[in-house]
Amino acid sequence: MISRRDFLQATVAASALWGASGVGNWGRLAAQQALTQDKLLEFEDYGNVTLIHITDIHAQMKPIWFREPEINLGVGEVNGLPPHVTGADFLKLFNIETGSPHAYALTYPDFEALAKGYGRMGGLDRCKTVIKAIRAARPDALLLDGGDTWQGSLTAERTKGQDMVNVMNALKPDAMTSHWEFTLGIDRVTEIVEGLDFPFLGANIFDAEWDEPAYEPYKMFEVGGAQVAVIGQAFPYLPIANPKWMFPNLSFGVREERMAEVVQEVRDAGADLVVVLSHNGFDVDRKMAGKVEGIDVILTGHTHDALPEPVMVGQTLLIASGSNGKFISRVDLDVQNGQMMGFRHKLIPIFSDVIEPDAEVAALIDAEREPFKADLEEVLGTTDSLLYRRGNFNGTWDDLICNALIDEHQADIALSPGFRWGPSLLPGDSITREDLHNATAMSYPAAYRSEMTGETLHTILEDVADNLFNPDPYYQQGGDMVRVGGMGYHIDVSKPQGSRITNMTMLKTGEAVDPAKTYVVAGWASVNEGTEGPAIWDLVEGWIKKQGTVTVDPNTSVQVTGA
Repeated sequence: MISRRDFLQATVAASALWGASGVGNWGRLAAQQALTQDKLLEFEDYGNVTLIHITDIHAQMKPIWFREPEINLGVGEVNGLPPHVTGADFLKLFNIETGSPHAYALTYPDFEALAKGYGRMGGLDRCKTVIKAIRAARPDALLLDGGDTWQGSLTAERTKGQDMVNVMNALKPDAMTSHWEFTLGIDRVTEIVEGLDFPFLGANIFDAEWDEPAYEPYKMFEVGGAQVAVIGQAFPYLPIANPKWMFPNLSFGVREERMAEVVQEVRDAGADLVVVLSHNGFDVDRKMAGKVEGIDVILTGHTHDALPEPVMVGQTLLIASGSNGKFISRVDLDVQNGQMMGFRHKLIPIFSDVIEPDAEVAALIDAEREPFKADLEEVLGTTDSLLYRRGNFNGTWDDLICNALIDEHQADIALSPGFRWGPSLLPGDSITREDLHNATAMSYPAAYRSEMTGETLHTILEDVADNLFNPDPYYQQGGDMVRVGGMGYHIDVSKPQGSRITNMTMLKTGEAVDPAKTYVVAGWASVNEGTEGPAIWDLVEGWIKKQGTVTVDPNTSVQVTGA
């Protein structure tokens, strides 16, 4: 007799039966369809439970360009597994036609040309249209927000997230979890959460003094006659990756044992389906799925991965829904007698020129932006280069920021954090103040100037590399590699901590970085309280205005091996 696990694995492979409304053979079937709203939303209803997932919006209310990463390395057991597949390999893996709409949405090759043909993506008014269409078919569908929602734009920074709170309320989520939300500071988070109409979940967030849960761990919903438990899992490494002084009385962590306890608790309370709404990052969730029994679905976030098919770990589905409002996932499940018996899934790309904006949400977005309209639209300069951020090692937005830091702070070396958020700009585009803030807007923006020895710089790079390339996912603390200006290096991602970074070289002179020598280093987004310096957006704005037209040369300063 076929086991339930084998049955679910067969479900993943059942492309011939389900096509673009299920999984498997996704790209070929999608490429045969005309790019219309009806086709993008086409879905054969299945089962009795529907989940709608969106995550990592980073305060992007309007349609944007967003180039997917060229390099997304996996180490150890996940090397070469999704989501650590990019470009042509990604297209081949998912059988997506080169140059198709889905190739544009999900990969980086020919991004500039395809962007001009297919247009911008995202827009929360378009997302509302998709959500309304799903809810029209499935009125009790659950809309679940994976966090990183209230941060990442000029208006979110100026309103302390209120603009995004107001717009998201119009989308009517059923629950959310968190990460960058806490960089608004604990008092502001508390103020917002107390006014939300839906739960702010975090089973792994504890009061540090009393060692007790600080937020609701889960919420039970009745959907299609089934009891659905949604467990929240906030970003585990907040006090390390972000300023702990902004939320001093909270502790986080993966807390695998805690997750197992909560899963058992909801099962004992009658849950037929267990969904984890997670901001762990994909590889952390993959490991947790293999360690904690009883989870049916993990809606994963944080690492901004967009996968057109679920990844199955045992009997657990991992769903990755991208970032910046580019995608919404719909998952239909057949839940019977306390078990998930089957599913259908579709990653819906939000092509902003194809999907009709919802008039009510479009008006609300414009109203939220109106007080800042002049600031948002002011042109600072023009770019001759494609500006993007995503990728493990380099992004031209951060190369630009590093160039500005070196020039404005008269530094030898510049460091820009490996943030994943920040939309792209095409060559020839004007750079507006909104564009600059989309790549820099956050609550600890001081652009510092300090002195560091070569040895200190080496230690910093080694620490960041271990956060990214530790073979144990539970020690991967998020983000991409810190971007470096003025200096090159070699990294062997297969080496252990302390041995990955070699050949640190000053780019101007070709001289090796001297461990004992002191260098002037400029950077921004230090997690240390009291860091002094101008806001990074002010520093870079002044630099762009001086340049007029910005050109970012190809960056070959990082040599990567061991992948």
